[in-house]
Amino acid sequence: MRGEDRRNELLFSYVRLDSRVPRSHPLRVIRRITDAALASLSEQFEALYSEVGRPSVPPEKLLRALLVQAFYSVRSERQLMEQLNYNLLFRWFVGLSVDDPVWDPTVFSKNRDRLVEGDIAAEFMAAVLNLPEVKRLLSSEHFSVDGTLIQAWASMKSFRRKDGTDQPPGSGRNAARDFHGERRSNETHASTTDADARLAKKATGKEAKLAFAGHLLMENHNGLVVDARLTMATGTAEPEAALEMLNEVPGTHQITTGADKAYDTAAFVAGLREINVTPHVAQNISGHRGSNIDGRTTRHPGYRISQVIRKRIEEANAWIKSVAGMAQTKHRGLLRVRWMFQLRAVAYDLIRLPKLLASG
Repeated sequence: MRGEDRRNELLFSYVRLDSRVPRSHPLRVIRRITDAALASLSEQFEALYSEVGRPSVPPEKLLRALLVQAFYSVRSERQLMEQLNYNLLFRWFVGLSVDDPVWDPTVFSKNRDRLVEGDIAAEFMAAVLNLPEVKRLLSSEHFSVDGTLIQAWASMKSFRRKDGTDQPPGSGRNAARDFHGERRSNETHASTTDADARLAKKATGKEAKLAFAGHLLMENHNGLVVDARLTMATGTAEPEAALEMLNEVPGTHQITTGADKAYDTAAFVAGLREINVTPHVAQNISGHRGSNIDGRTTRHPGYRISQVIRKRIEEANAWIKSVAGMAQTKHRGLLRVRWMFQLRAVAYDLIRLPKLLASG
């Protein structure tokens, strides 16, 4: 028979949040890994907080909430608080009960800044990767590097001459500006909105935008990101950041690094050899100078394998920018944008771990 369309407005509910989440849901594995990593960071958290005063947003819950924001493409922290108010799955993952109040967005953001100053995002990535069940998935010999542009939260109207001689005749932040015939560069201009943003473009023929440069280091066994950095967008940012990340890979054994042809420069290839890294860099033969990678490297089967696998790092950059919302950052300043980029890189690893652990 047909059921009746009645609303059951019960005052009390005796169902646990945990029972609402399917046993096979991937967030169960992700939360277990996340909780284990956060537990190892307890001492770092203690150092960031005073022993007196009102209790703040617990850092563990704050980081879980930011992971949810990345997993489900929540566009802002204000909308995140709104969805935490009614989404039972989000509440369960963060660690809130049905009756727990949701934080004010301003309070949440201020508490997040405390973790930014403590560089917790990088510590969180290291804690996840050092878990025994995750560590066995990582390669210690074969890596790939890649860079991408993260558009700044600043408009081109804010990119003005440093000497102040090009102020628009109108008033207000939306005053009309005529850029025709004006030559702009990072040497003579700077953004009044975000002083750390730089005018940059990824390829010839593309429009230049105010941006930061994001850099990833991926291990080649399972394609997990093992290091993430964000710098100012300069012409040499990608090879410089790659050398810094590779120089910090633990151990003194010979390793290989795959990269696209943008890294085929004499300085980068020489820098890799100095730190005992075999450069499996794609050959850039379009220029008149020729490639810095010769037959000594390309004749080995490992070079071809690295060139196939290193393309997977582009999947990480694409996920961080499209799904996790970093194509254009909602934050300003190098320190804050770097922290959010690193946290998104951790989120990318976490969403891949349930399948990797199940198959391993």
